[in-house]
Amino acid sequence: MKNFFQRDDSLRTKICGLTNQADAELALAAGADALGFNFFSGSKRFLDFEQNRDWISRLDDAAARVAVVVNPEEKFLATLRDSGCFDAVQFHGDESPEFCVQAGFPIWIRAIRVKDESSLGEALQFDTPHLLLDAWAAGAYGGTGKRLDWGEVRGFVLAHPARQVLLAGGLTPNNVREAVRMVRPHAVDVASGVELDPSRKNEYLMREFLRAARTA
Repeated sequence: MKNFFQRDDSLRTKICGLTNQADAELALAAGADALGFNFFSGSKRFLDFEQNRDWISRLDDAAARVAVVVNPEEKFLATLRDSGCFDAVQFHGDESPEFCVQAGFPIWIRAIRVKDESSLGEALQFDTPHLLLDAWAAGAYGGTGKRLDWGEVRGFVLAHPARQVLLAGGLTPNNVREAVRMVRPHAVDVASGVELDPSRKNEYLMREFLRAARTA
């Protein structure tokens, strides 16, 4: 299994919201441990799966491939699951704990939009060790560039060592080192922080982000 999901002391990195093959290959060359593809039609980084399925399936398997969904239909989930393109699914909407389990992915990530302490309590309802903590924003399902309260997240990480926390929300090459030192997450996840616009990632920013994260 891809080492992104293995438990040890190494920090993992995930580049999310990839919208084209060229950017995905640049992220791989930069050394990302996981790639995220957003299949939520309401996202600025939306990717049509059927139109892009071929090149996704042919990407080097050095990095884990994660399908990001928001309140998906079961039929579409089955298509993603059975395609052989993905190592995991990331639920980023209002899916219930039961829905996430019944989707049938061997590995799944639950994204929690953290508004307050009750949001962190909600995270514990989900039967998965993989939790992505993102910033809450009204009317949005992530990718806003808003930053979390790292101190609050650090408390959650310390209190729940069995959970593998992926830290997201407002991370950039300039602040990821500080975030890693404070929170000590299993992984860091970035989208807007390494792009000039939502349709294209920036090679320099991706490399700088990964370098800064790993030297924290």
